[in-house]
Amino acid sequence: MTVTLSDIREAREILKDIIIPTPILADAKVSRDLGANVFLKAECLQKSGSFKIRGAYNKIHRLGDEEKSRGVIAASAGNHAQGVALAARLHNIKSTIVLPEFAPLTKITATKNFGAEVVLHGATFDEAFQHSKQLQSQHGYTYVHAFDDEQVIAGQGTIGLEIAETLPDATVVVVPIGGGGIISGIAIAIKNLLPNARIIGVQAEVAAPVNRSLLAGKPTGVEMGQTIADGIAVKHPGELTLPIIKEFVDEVVEVSEDEIARGIFSCVQNNRLVVEGAGAAGLAALLARKVKLNPDDTVCAVLCGGNIDPNLLARVLEQVLVREGRYMMLKLLVLDRPGMLANLLNHVAETRANVIEVYHRRAMWLAPLGKTGIEMLLEVRDEKHGREVTRHLETCGYHVEREGVGDWEE
Repeated sequence: MTVTLSDIREAREILKDIIIPTPILADAKVSRDLGANVFLKAECLQKSGSFKIRGAYNKIHRLGDEEKSRGVIAASAGNHAQGVALAARLHNIKSTIVLPEFAPLTKITATKNFGAEVVLHGATFDEAFQHSKQLQSQHGYTYVHAFDDEQVIAGQGTIGLEIAETLPDATVVVVPIGGGGIISGIAIAIKNLLPNARIIGVQAEVAAPVNRSLLAGKPTGVEMGQTIADGIAVKHPGELTLPIIKEFVDEVVEVSEDEIARGIFSCVQNNRLVVEGAGAAGLAALLARKVKLNPDDTVCAVLCGGNIDPNLLARVLEQVLVREGRYMMLKLLVLDRPGMLANLLNHVAETRANVIEVYHRRAMWLAPLGKTGIEMLLEVRDEKHGREVTRHLETCGYHVEREGVGDWEE
């Protein structure tokens, strides 16, 4: 083992006046639903919007003067970028960050605002990483790796110290995995302080190399799919992190894009927390019952980041509302005469459904002459209420079709 509990405790001393010891919040609704005591480690409230400042600052603080004078460089999916940029600014040194070309605009802008020079290169973290190594070689920068570095891992491990001290009866700790830095640090701390606790890692299904790498006995890359959990979209775990995961992590599970979206929605709806896809992966695994729990378990899910693009957040929330039956799209015909739409909307009002959007469709639907097609997006209380709305409109003489969900083909 390359990182010890002492290393993590030393990192905490370095970070003492730098980071926020983020709160651990009880999630009453999820606790009721799962029959266990569920808590959320709100690292989404950390400086720079994620846990990454912990490892980045610990690493940069320990650099020698000559290393600092050359400036630092890092590749990132987004959050490490902001952590390194902020840590470099606090040390008054130059930082250069390579991000994938399709990194969320929110993360690009925030990284620039922390004073970093941002270079966009490649479609994935791994392509950005290769380019960052080329730039390091050309310019002599000091490298700050996103996860495969002992001091970075020790910095992330301070989260585990906070969990163990604030929640000493924790029996399950659920942590997202990208390259493996955060789960490695947390697992070392938790297994030393709470040896009976289970550590569960979570990856996005379309970017999940860890289980394959564990079977192979070495970091193994996988084909990467598109995921809203861009912060954990890493092609393979690290050379340092994989052995730590093998030794200290009890299980690694995988979650779908819909499950991640529900995790984001749950954080917003039930806890008033804005969390990105990677940050919500642990909670997503719990909600999807991918983690086996006992009734007396005390569970802590680490919400490791909150840097989600506002447009994506809006789409996620809307889509989950549709899938949970809170939003519904109805399609029907009315006579093409004055007052017919008003009559229809009055019938909708009788059901206490809320009209979000209304569209007239004539040519596009090839509606029968003398009639016009209407599409209505309605907000209802739940699926049962939605069915009541449909039945009421049919009773009023309308032929109603409900638009399907998830009919798109890749």
